[in-house]
This record gives sequence, structure tokens and C-alpha cells, in this order.
Amino acid sequence: MRVNSTITARTRVATGLTVAALAAGVTTGAGPATARPQAAPAPAADCSAAYRIEQKLSTGTTWRMCWRYDGKAGLVLENITYQPRGEAKPIKVLNSARLGQIHVPYDDGNVEYDDLTGFGFAQGLMNLAPGECPGGTIKTVKVPESWNENANVKGLCTTTRSRGHAYRMQGDTANKVYQTAGKDLLVYTVNQVGWYEYMSEWRFQDDGTITMNVGATGSLSYDDYDAGDGRGWPIGKGARAKATSHSHNAFWRLDFALDGSTKNTVEQYDSTVSAPTRGQRAPTTKTTRTKVTKELAGDSKNYRWWRVVSASGKNKDGHARSYEIVPGPSTKYPGRGYTKHDVYVTQYNKCELFASHNPGNCGAGAGKSVDKWVDGQTLTHPVVWTNIGFHHIARDEDQQPMPVHWQGFSIAPRDVTAMNPLTPAELGWQNGHWQPRR
Repeated sequence: MRVNSTITARTRVATGLTVAALAAGVTTGAGPATARPQAAPAPAADCSAAYRIEQKLSTGTTWRMCWRYDGKAGLVLENITYQPRGEAKPIKVLNSARLGQIHVPYDDGNVEYDDLTGFGFAQGLMNLAPGECPGGTIKTVKVPESWNENANVKGLCTTTRSRGHAYRMQGDTANKVYQTAGKDLLVYTVNQVGWYEYMSEWRFQDDGTITMNVGATGSLSYDDYDAGDGRGWPIGKGARAKATSHSHNAFWRLDFALDGSTKNTVEQYDSTVSAPTRGQRAPTTKTTRTKVTKELAGDSKNYRWWRVVSASGKNKDGHARSYEIVPGPSTKYPGRGYTKHDVYVTQYNKCELFASHNPGNCGAGAGKSVDKWVDGQTLTHPVVWTNIGFHHIARDEDQQPMPVHWQGFSIAPRDVTAMNPLTPAELGWQNGHWQPRR
């Protein structure tokens, strides 16, 4: 259930449910949310200092972006650029990056939630204590249509963290080991929806990778110990109280603009492995490329991956810059049309903002979910949606409080730079088919 001790402050949630009904444990399904006026976005291309994030990491890479806070999506990052060592100017990667929905259906079929558009995700922004943002800065966010009298929340953390080895290489002479620790810019918020607290985390690595995660923590709702699905896991002593199982289907929406142009292309790669034939010592693997020219509803599978390719930018080796989509572990939920696929690529439409229960009026017959928008349009400005699912079967260790369970994915640079951007200067000559120096 989406109720807790703070529900009295949530009388303006656009769900059509009254506080009394929620407190009574009514499990009415979440219908499409009522459209609400959006807060005016902060300046994007030349945003003011208050809305600018710029971080030069100790390994030499600089990330720059603007941020704003949306009344439904929460944190939105815009005009994201990446400038590693050796690049004279920033390389634009994304026009915008944001959550596209968190869909939570319960196994017993009695209820499902669309947390961003229907249950006040953005209004649940939490204040962060200084210890939650070690070595960083906590920015104040003005929350649109805040439930609290004070709409200003100290809720956006920007800091840096080490992620362990970025690389390690011992030369064939064993005289020297080349190694360094990778550094990340970490940007995150915490949003409370009922008993859950969602940690929305964006990691910008010094090697150009961007990792997007949602971590669910907080508490198991005491109102859900009814084993309504008939299969819930027993929590506490004995087997009488069983928490109802449910899914978390998280969507992200990425509007690419590699090298500053939205005229990116999308490619799908598939590999097949064949048994050895006569005269071969091992199996063979063949990889084929398919250009995705029209909108796509794609499924992850073994030996399959996608990349978004710059229409104009090339690295110093003359190769087209691109970013590869790297899905994380996922349990795909087949119960709704929009959750049946892992990756969607749609033609840009400023109205298409949320993967389900989209509140905008996108025209007659447009539909309210991302699966309805894949209708054969030619891709000239592709927008990528990813769907990462987690089936939550509660366990004793989920209380109290509940450990964070993470779900997410990455986009990784492919030929954005001619070499590893963290390459030591003394190895910079080893590009391509190099030969040992004599």
C-alpha cells in the first residue's frame, strides 16, 4: 500500500483517492493521472549557476550539465557534455535524461501504481543530511506543487566517488604496473512514495560511461502482510504474516544529441555462434549489423546490443562516435503492453514524456504509453527508453529498514575517443596495431 505516517500531507495527490480511503486500506487501481501545470523549466543551454553542474574529476575528465525539477518526473538533467583529457572542447552526449516511469503492480492483481504520474513521486523529494552527501554539495530544490508549506527542499546531492580500478596493466617486462582508480561524479535525489523511498542515482564516470540506477529502500508496508497473492513470503515468526509480492518496473527516457545534433542513427548488433566445421579448431561467431530506421520495440537477448551513432562527429581515428546501451539485470514483467519490451526507440515528440499513463494529449489515437508510440515512424531524432524490472519477493532481511535493492543500466562510449581517455601519457603512442619499441 502507498500509505504511511506522512499521508496527511498528501491531500493533493492526483490519484482520485481520498486520504480516508487510503487509510482504510482501499486498493483501488491507479488510473491515468490528471494533467497538472508544470513548473517553468530552468534555462537550459546557458543555465544560471544555481542550475549548473560542472565537475572536473581528479583523473582529468570534466562533466557539465544543467538541471531542473519537474512536477512529475522529478530531477531532469539537460545538455550533458563530456570532456576527457586531450579533447579541446566538450562533447555533447544528451539533450536530456530523466526517469520515464516507475510502475509497481502487485502479484495478487488487486492494485498497481504509476508512481511518477499518479502518486506524487516528485512531491515526495526528501531533505538530505550532510552525511548523505560526503564531500559534496546539497542543492536546494523548489518542488512544484509541494505538499509542505516550505517548497524548498535540500534534496539534490552532487559529489564525487572512487569506483575502484579503472584499469590495471603490467607490461611484458614486469618492470612497471600501470593502474589507476576511476572517479565518478554522482548526482542523486531521494523521493518518498508511501512506504518506499527511491534513490535516483546518476553516475558520470571519468571514462565517459553514464550509469542510471534506482534504488528502493525505506520500509515494507504493514498493510501488505495479507499474502493476498497466495504466495507471499512469510515475514516474522512463523508463517502467518506473509508480505505480498510485487514488481518494480523502472523506465528511463534519454534524448540523445551526440556532438550537438539530434540526427543520430540507431544500430542493432546480433551475433550467432556455430559449431566447428571440418578443419576448424573452435566454434565460430558471426556478428551482423542492422540499421534501425523506424521506431523499435526491442528485446534484450544473448549476443544482442544496440548503439546510438553520431551523425557528424568522429574521433581522432576517423571513427563515428557512438554510445552503446548496456542493460542491467532485469525481470521483464509481461502483464502490460508497455512492460513487454526492454528497449523502445521512438521518434521525438515533445508530448511523449512518460512510459505509461502519459498525462499529455498527444493527439487522436496516440495512446498513453510508449508501446503505442512505436507505430512505424522513420527515425530522424531518436529517443531511447529502457525498461528494467525487479520482482520483489520480500524476505526477513527486508526489515527494518529495508536494504536498498538496485535496478538500472548504463550507456558506454564506443569510439567517442581514439583511446582510453585515462591512458597514461607514456602509453599514448600505442594506438592501433602497435609494435614493441626496440
